[in-house]
Amino acid sequence: MATVRLISDAEAGPQVAAVFADIRKTRGTDFINNFWRALAADPAVLERTWAEVKAVMAAPGSLDPLTREMIYIAVSVANGCSYCVHSHTAAARAKGMSEAQYGELLSVIGLAAKTNHLVTALQVPVDPQFDMST
Repeated sequence: MATVRLISDAEAGPQVAAVFADIRKTRGTDFINNFWRALAADPAVLERTWAEVKAVMAAPGSLDPLTREMIYIAVSVANGCSYCVHSHTAAARAKGMSEAQYGELLSVIGLAAKTNHLVTALQVPVDPQFDMST
């Protein structure tokens, strides 16, 4: 259950309505998901967050949109965000992620989680060849 009221289109003030309109235009859909509706409880946070998401996830760059979504899935798994795992898996599938790619992604996520925990538990020192701070 959300800790804030999800803002409907009918309740949206001008600032929220403008952001919702930009989300619809940018994504080419009429759907506004619950994340944005929850953020709309604070219009300034909604506007700032959408601007950042749009700049990172929708703007042209070196990473293709599917790769960005797959990275988002991996980070969301690591952070335990079920909502983000579901929404970005749907977005990745819409951008062409195959079942084989999804299976490989989950294998990489699982392996990274395991080896990260082992390295942390063993407190393995970073090899000088890998230390980017020097």
